[in-house]
Amino acid sequence: MSFINKKTVVLGASENPNRYSFLAVNKLASAGHSIVAIGKKEGTINDIPIFTGMPEVQDVDTVTLYLNPIHQKAFYHYILSLHPRRIIFNPGTENPELASLAAKNNIRGLEACTLVLLSTGQY
Repeated sequence: MSFINKKTVVLGASENPNRYSFLAVNKLASAGHSIVAIGKKEGTINDIPIFTGMPEVQDVDTVTLYLNPIHQKAFYHYILSLHPRRIIFNPGTENPELASLAAKNNIRGLEACTLVLLSTGQY
């Protein structure tokens, strides 16, 4: 089985170990994926920096969301500009408006849990 590194932007990353975004960053890193973590505050998750704002990122495969739909609005243009292959709407982040915009830009919207996808080998 060949491994494919899927560069992933984790939007809503947090240094709080009780947050799912924290767990997702760790699991993605353990699985060998490149990660760009973006959160409200700068920090680190292990040795992975958390950026604020909208850093320039190339060759993004996946954007996985840990922001509620109200906070996603400010990132619509940014997310679409990354041209990811897919956007994962984790539980609580489901957003028909962004999913529709993604579809119009040939980006697959997926309502799923990143942690489950990783655990079951479906990521």
